[in-house]
Amino acid sequence: MTAMHPVRFLAVLTTLLTTLLLTSAVNAKVEPSAGDATKISDISYSKEQSKTALDIINKLGKRHYITQTLNDNMSSRIYDNYLRRLDGNKSLFLKADLEEFEQYRYSIDDTMNKGDLSPGYTIFNRYQQRLIERLTVTIDNLPAMVGAMNYERDESLEIDRKEMPWPANQAEADELWRKIIKSRVISLRAAKKEESEIAPLLQKRYQNQLNRVQQSTSEDAFQIYMNSMAALYDPHTNYLSPTTSENFNINMSLSLEGIGAVLQTEDEFTKVVRLVHAGPADKQGQLQPSDRIVGVAQGDGEIEDVIGLRLDEVVKLIRGKKGSTVRLEVIPVSAKTDDEHAMIEIVRDTVKLEEQSAQKKVLDIYHNDKLSKIGIIDIPAFYIDFEAMRKGDPKYKSTTRDVSKLLSELIEEGVDGIIIDLRENGGGSLQEANQLTGLFIEQGPTVQIRHSNKQVYRDGKRSSSRYYQGPLVVLINRLSASASEIFAGAIQDYQRGIVVGTQSFGKGTVQSLTPLKQGQLKITESKFYRISGESTQHRGVIPDIEFPAIYDKEKVGESSLDNALAWDRIDPIRHRRYFNLPAIMPELKAKHEERLKTDPDFIFLNAQLALLEESRSISSISLNEKTRLAEQEEDKAKALLIENQRRTAKGLEPLASLDEEDQDVEKAADEESDKADKEEEDEDEIDPLLTEAGHILMDALPVYGVKKVATNP
Repeated sequence: MTAMHPVRFLAVLTTLLTTLLLTSAVNAKVEPSAGDATKISDISYSKEQSKTALDIINKLGKRHYITQTLNDNMSSRIYDNYLRRLDGNKSLFLKADLEEFEQYRYSIDDTMNKGDLSPGYTIFNRYQQRLIERLTVTIDNLPAMVGAMNYERDESLEIDRKEMPWPANQAEADELWRKIIKSRVISLRAAKKEESEIAPLLQKRYQNQLNRVQQSTSEDAFQIYMNSMAALYDPHTNYLSPTTSENFNINMSLSLEGIGAVLQTEDEFTKVVRLVHAGPADKQGQLQPSDRIVGVAQGDGEIEDVIGLRLDEVVKLIRGKKGSTVRLEVIPVSAKTDDEHAMIEIVRDTVKLEEQSAQKKVLDIYHNDKLSKIGIIDIPAFYIDFEAMRKGDPKYKSTTRDVSKLLSELIEEGVDGIIIDLRENGGGSLQEANQLTGLFIEQGPTVQIRHSNKQVYRDGKRSSSRYYQGPLVVLINRLSASASEIFAGAIQDYQRGIVVGTQSFGKGTVQSLTPLKQGQLKITESKFYRISGESTQHRGVIPDIEFPAIYDKEKVGESSLDNALAWDRIDPIRHRRYFNLPAIMPELKAKHEERLKTDPDFIFLNAQLALLEESRSISSISLNEKTRLAEQEEDKAKALLIENQRRTAKGLEPLASLDEEDQDVEKAADEESDKADKEEEDEDEIDPLLTEAGHILMDALPVYGVKKVATNP
């Protein structure tokens, strides 16, 4: 059985639900009407879509892990979710529209159960009308609007309007859009765009959006409407239209090409979900999960604005021939406002499969004034070559086979203990997670899987065999998910090793794809539980010793998703405890915290987190240009200060600006290929999280009762 990859689910779930996809059949046409207004002809649903809706309702009711009834309560939730998906920023619909739509709040259940989709299509057509009207007026008036802007006026714009009311009337909507456009103009001015380029650039952006809206189809409306219901079950359950199903398959086959990044659409932006381990973007080191891509350029060419473009169009711009260069203009995940942009240059390449395999290295650290050798095994994914295994190939690749070999080699090298690095490991084969756990325990269960019919299936190591018995630490972070959480949770429950790092992703569900009259339904049918009885869903694995969180839990992880299934527990399984690790945990934590007080890298991480917390409290941005620029400069000064404090503590030269740091990163990326075969490591290249994990492992040696590792799996 294979646990489906959580980040890939997220990529498909959020990518294609909120975007109006194009198909070859265009059902909507724009027609000029009297008074030069723009009107779009209504979209209607088909008999096949009506049947498909009934099929979806039936399958959700019978097969989803949780039981929900399509009643008045759910009708109200579908209504709210649908409006949120169409106009989440509350900038298009008017108060009068909402008063008219309110008649559908408690009747969607009745109409859907009859295959009547008219409420959804009525709302969708009004949305189309409002959007086209707004884009048309904006495009026509942009030059005059930009020319008349007063940048010294003290006013502000709410960043997140989800809890705000819809505009009361057209005049209020116009004023809101004036502020939205002014904010974007200030952002472009802050990004050093020429004054003469700003209005044409925004016109082009809005024209691209208008072109796509005008080609929206019945399939687009149906997909958004159905997913407004499906997503109420959980964020990984969703309807894939025929077009989306095709794109889903394409995404799966092409995810390792180009720059090595999985992308999704979020509102009008293209957002980075995750980086492929050892891919070009991962090696370059600047692009981060949750960064938003706003521009793409080929080599030294001109940046092409991609805000509002469909995901497949953005992907086409980013992908290219191996060895060619792409430049990305991004809004970093750390940015307080959309004004903050960064340029990232990446050389395209194909991810080498061998670099996706488990790798080992030896980390030398001085612990208590003595040199210690720590064996590191980096596992980027839980993989297995099923085809080679079925063919009986004795050399088929799998995570467990590779790690077993690496373990033996590290033991021969005389390491003091082993760290399993699962950071950014999004999961993969559940079978491999079970078998890998078997390398570290004598025998016993690894995971419990509870199905929608409440039956519980248990899996693990069924027979006793040799295993590695030495000191063990497992390092996780927020992007460690699914199968990674099964392994880390089992090691923790058996008290076989110490789990360190940050709270994991929390993806503890299993999905399957089922065909429909039209398209497919991805549905959550099972849930993972640890042998302790605790679910990995939502909460993930909580480390025994926590490190500062690099990723923002408000933006990354299962708990950040709407309608995520809750954490719960079932009956535990009787299991062995290998070591009394809880007894020494207070001492380990005390020593860890003492080291952190003087470690410049951890001090730096904590200072960055403080800045992040500060940015979360911001609810609006100034539309006074001088104030806005001053706030940006203040933020840069704070970031530069904590960076230079870190550098000074490590004996490095302080930077004059953060731009200098970016140049250092780019230079290091350029030199990466030249030193790929060298083993040299200097102090500045050492991973502080791995180093601290090594110190924790050495602190724990007494409980293991060994001085040197001498056991083979």
